[in-house]
Formats: sequence, C-alpha cells, structure tokens
Amino acid sequence: MTDPPADPSIGPLAEAEAIALVPAYHEAERVADTVRALRKLPQVAEVLVVDDGSTDDTPAQALGAGAHCLALRANRGKGGALNAGLVALTARVRERITPRPKVLLLADADLAASAELLGGLLAPVIDDEADLAIADLPAQAGAGGFGLAMGLARLGIQRASGRRMAEPLSGQRALRWDLLESGVLGPFAPGFGVEVAMTIQALEAGLRVVEVELDLHHAATGKDLAGIRHRAVQAAAIARVLAGRELRQARADLAALVGLARQGRS
Repeated sequence: MTDPPADPSIGPLAEAEAIALVPAYHEAERVADTVRALRKLPQVAEVLVVDDGSTDDTPAQALGAGAHCLALRANRGKGGALNAGLVALTARVRERITPRPKVLLLADADLAASAELLGGLLAPVIDDEADLAIADLPAQAGAGGFGLAMGLARLGIQRASGRRMAEPLSGQRALRWDLLESGVLGPFAPGFGVEVAMTIQALEAGLRVVEVELDLHHAATGKDLAGIRHRAVQAAAIARVLAGRELRQARADLAALVGLARQGRS
C-alpha cells in the first residue's frame, strides 16, 4: 500500500472517529476531488483508495490528493476491492499505524466535491443512533436505467427482512467498525452484490439501519451500451446474492426437518 506525503497540517490521527474506504476503477477524472472532499471531514482520520486494477491514472490522482492507495494488479470487482481494503485497514489498526476507528465510511470514487456531505452519514453512527447508515441520493441527472437492478434489490431485501429500502444500491455507507471486527458484518459479498448482501445481513442481525437523505452526486449510468452492460452485471450479482441466500435457507430448513424426523423416531 502506498502512503501519501506527510501533511503537517493534519492533527493527531487518534482524535479522529472514522476512516474512509473508497473503491475505484477508472476514476482518474473524479477520484482526486472525492478524496479532497473526504479529507475535509473532521471526523475522517484517513482515506484509503483501493484501485481495482485500473489502467488509467487513478492511483496517482488518489495519492496526489492525499489518500493512501492500495493498487490491485487485477480487477476484483467492487466487493473484492472493498475486502482487500478492509484487510489492509485491519492490519494497519492492529499494528497501530492507523487508530482504531469508531466508524468505517464507504464512499464511491465518483462523488467528487459532494463527498463532503457524507458527514451527515457519519453522525448517526458516531452518536450511537444507528449501526449502519445508508445515503439516500436524489435522482441523478443523466441517469437512464430501466429499474431492473434497483427493483430486484428492493424486492430481495423486503422479502428477506420485511424492510423496504428507498436506496438499496447506495454505496455510500457508514457502519460501526466493531461489527466488522466481530464478523457481524462482513466480509463483503463479491462484485456488485455487496450492498444488498450487507443490508440483508444487518437487518437479519437486528441492527439499527437508517437511511439519510443527502444531496450527493455521482457519474450517472446512461442507456448506452456500456450502461446497459453495467446494469446487467449488477443485476446478475444481486440475483446471485439472493439465490445463494435462498439456497442456504432451504438447506437450513431441510436440516431442521431431518432433525425433527430423527427425534420422532427416537
């Protein structure tokens, strides 16, 4: 992992309450603004950008803006990048290079200057009013999706937990660090299934999950071929998460039935 040059203007890390983890893939045009905005947040001690095998200037831009950067040699997908970043951060905390935070802030690399608004997402978790806070974004200019991935995510979460989420695919999340250490949350699901899996996991564990309306802005996915391909990959990842959960539940139900049958014969 590469660290940025030391900045004497930054106060003691131990006084901060959060660490920001930013997965990035081909975000050279926006990641620097995102990092600078996150570093303005007084709660955030460090920003770690995980470059997910980009071939553009993403790592250099992240470092130049003051982030630590973990550059992956090959693309692992969003969940894989987050897991790599979490492993790195956990090691830094254990080795006391980084202070143990109260909150981990997840932020997408394309938020640019609007990432400074994420302080509103940190507040309910830092103040112990929530265990997981999810940003509810306004409609994004230029977005042209058909709603398949969003609808699938919303329906899957509702079926699993009874909770209808306004923004089930939001990648902007603040969660208690100790829940990651204890394994109540995490590791993150692979690919674009990470948000749906995390939300279901949190709700099933009885955690306090809140959605916070924030005027965040990111690069919207349009209706061109690249946008359609992205949404198809996203929907497939969500479907795998939901199908895997259903399979695990079916196996658990079957095991319970077999146990009851054996008890009846004894």
